Amino acid sequence: MNTATPRFVTAALYQFVDLPDFAALREPLQALCDANGVRGMLLLAPEGINGTIAGTPAAVHAVLAWLRSDSRFAPLQHKEAHADAMPFYRMRVRLKKEIVTLGVPGLNPARNAGTYVKPQDWNALVDDPGVVLIDTRNEYEVGIGSFERAINPHTRSFSEFPAWVAEQSQPGGVLAGNPKVAMFCTGGIRCEKSTALLKSQGFSEVYHLEGGILKYLETVPETASRWHGDCFVFDERVSVGHGLVRGQHQLCRSCRMPLGEAELQSPHYVPGVSCPYCHGTRTPQQERALAERERQMELAAQRGAEHIGARQRASLAGSGAEGSSSKQGDTT
Repeated sequence: MNTATPRFVTAALYQFVDLPDFAALREPLQALCDANGVRGMLLLAPEGINGTIAGTPAAVHAVLAWLRSDSRFAPLQHKEAHADAMPFYRMRVRLKKEIVTLGVPGLNPARNAGTYVKPQDWNALVDDPGVVLIDTRNEYEVGIGSFERAINPHTRSFSEFPAWVAEQSQPGGVLAGNPKVAMFCTGGIRCEKSTALLKSQGFSEVYHLEGGILKYLETVPETASRWHGDCFVFDERVSVGHGLVRGQHQLCRSCRMPLGEAELQSPHYVPGVSCPYCHGTRTPQQERALAERERQMELAAQRGAEHIGARQRASLAGSGAEGSSSKQGDTT
């Protein structure tokens, strides 16, 4: 067993908590991260904190300890992943209206989220035909893996979810009659907000997977699992499977879509330039620029140096934790 200390640690974190002074936290938090060489992104909003940071284990834990020294952040939990190289290129602490954008005023997930269900108890809901099981993630995430019989709302961003709920609450929709509902997402943040949304609309039995898909894949043995495929993650791993083993997906560095084996074998896949999802959407000039960027990045890698073009590759991971990708339009 390898017990060596990892060179870098990536920590994904979020917490819904009332933060009326959220703006005052930005400068000291930015200064602390800079002083410790920590990079990534953290979002502060009146409803809490969300983001992903990376650095040496000591540096990352120093930032987490500083946050938890504030009694409001004492319950803050985080998920760690190890990396051999720094995945982010700068540190940004940003002020936002929401830490994950849903666009529905008045929701308070810190006080009115649904009922948590522990991963070891989740299969009972998946297996119950009387439960409406909803995947609250976006189309490109659902496309590489989900739970058995889960409903895909086919959203491009989380802010489209309320409209889907309104549509499906009409007669004939899957939410008509306020049935028992169970929802899940990558790490839990979107579900806290989506369950608060349903409760605000009169749904009485609303449940969500505690710790999200990632905690389920970490906790539940593959032999007992109801999960199929990989889970998209917002860091350099791109996807993970059971036991949080890194998946086989890669990111298209042009459009940032996750690519599986079929996409990587497509004639439309050109590393750094195009994939089956974005082929034909660039001008010839843009394709030449992307090809040159890819060439410069390869040369820099051969020299063991960072190239500024690599920032494009890391921008998805650098945008923060779940719900934060610029692909979703709600940068965390």
